Amino acid sequence: MAHKFEVYKDRAGEFRVRFKYNSEVMFSTEGYSSKSSAMNAIESIKKNGPSAPVEDNS
Repeated sequence: MAHKFEVYKDRAGEFRVRFKYNSEVMFSTEGYSSKSSAMNAIESIKKNGPSAPVEDNS
């Protein structure tokens, strides 16, 4: 699969989510104290991301 979400634990012991496309990290989230919160972040991105506006600040 060319793209995927990964949930991992960082050095501080927090759970984070990163989105990878062709093994390149496209973005990662803030740290969460629980894995379920990180999973909720993924669901929020899936639900709200497709309709999010693009803001060009260039």
